[in-house]
Amino acid sequence: MKKVIIMGAAGRDFHNFNTYFRDNPNFQVVAFTATQIPDIDGRKYPGPLAGKLYPNGIPIYAEEELDALIKKHDVTKVYFSYSDVSHEYVMHKASQIQAAGASFVLLGPRDTMIKSHKPVVSVCAVRTGSGKSQTSRKVSLILKNKGRKVAAIRHPMPYGDLAKQKVQRFAAYEDLAKHECTIEEREEYEPYIKNGLIVYAGVDYEAILRNAEEEADVILWDGGNNDFPFYVSNLEIVVADPLRAGHEMLYYPGETNFRRAHVIILNKLNTASSQNIDKVMANIQKVNPGAVIIRANSPIIVDNGEQIRGKRVLVIEDGPTVTHGGMPYGAGVVAAQQYGAAQIIDPRPSAVGSIKATLEKYTHLEKVLPAMGYGETQTHELAATIDKIDCDLIISATPIDLSRLITTRRPMLSVGYELEEIGSPTLEDVLKSF
Repeated sequence: MKKVIIMGAAGRDFHNFNTYFRDNPNFQVVAFTATQIPDIDGRKYPGPLAGKLYPNGIPIYAEEELDALIKKHDVTKVYFSYSDVSHEYVMHKASQIQAAGASFVLLGPRDTMIKSHKPVVSVCAVRTGSGKSQTSRKVSLILKNKGRKVAAIRHPMPYGDLAKQKVQRFAAYEDLAKHECTIEEREEYEPYIKNGLIVYAGVDYEAILRNAEEEADVILWDGGNNDFPFYVSNLEIVVADPLRAGHEMLYYPGETNFRRAHVIILNKLNTASSQNIDKVMANIQKVNPGAVIIRANSPIIVDNGEQIRGKRVLVIEDGPTVTHGGMPYGAGVVAAQQYGAAQIIDPRPSAVGSIKATLEKYTHLEKVLPAMGYGETQTHELAATIDKIDCDLIISATPIDLSRLITTRRPMLSVGYELEEIGSPTLEDVLKSF
């Protein structure tokens, strides 16, 4: 029996365990390690989910303890199981693990993808913040308007009680409160509910799939970060971001998606330079010349945007996009500039608690406040930070109505963004044959 550790961030790691290691007598998973997400370490992957070989569950440690864990348990293999990290980062981790004496392993699609009884469309990306969510929304509405019953299944974000979150179904706003969703979860689920669609998520993605299949004609996999799909997909759509040209070849596992894609959406052409667009196009021709290419803009949508003009504004952006996604700004800053804000306020001097720690960690963030809310405490700290900032107007560019969770002393203006195809082919064109 080989002793192994799974490195993760409360998502891909649990899926890899469920599909490859659970009930497998050839391996003993002695631990998970966790990074990226606050307050995941120090918990357990619970016995009811871990299976008969692990009745007491599996402990989760901070990734900083990895070397000591390898030595303590005489670990022979470490399985890297999280996403949106540079190739250089991955190989540094590989070198660290090999220096400690263990082998470094990446599980691939054949070992981890689950086969559905229904057709599957997957939407993934080369980086966090490329425009995957707006693409998923558009695909779901096209299918719905064609009379198909669609069940969207979202990449995992299980930050609460893992056993309770085994299978989650969201069809109404009340379900968000019922499942005690964080801001990050609401950002992904709320737009589907708004469009009258059902979205599933949770921890056990085979159980989730079987539940979804009972009420859907088509399964839509809505990927997270730049991970590859959990399900065997009949159509793989991947969003590329020319604002970060070259990243499609430099990040794991985004390059995997880029090379596998049946359809590549070249997004944000309204804000990208021609040089960057050409660079992404050249990489498509180099590694995936058979992919269908859809050109698209990502225009912002603002109701009453003129009220921004001349105002001192606080800009709140989607958290994952501007933190580990590496973007210095998002749709909120674009709206502030487009509508003539007098000043974008620096939130750093007013930040408190974990929000302050986040801004200190991601030093590229100077004029935006990431909408961090991985739990009730952090949501309160976000609200406290907003309350301390002296501004005339708050621009909220998260995909949710933040005012449902946070009451502010200053007016809040929501900014959205949608996918706008340029010419042909379009998503509807590629979905016809599907």
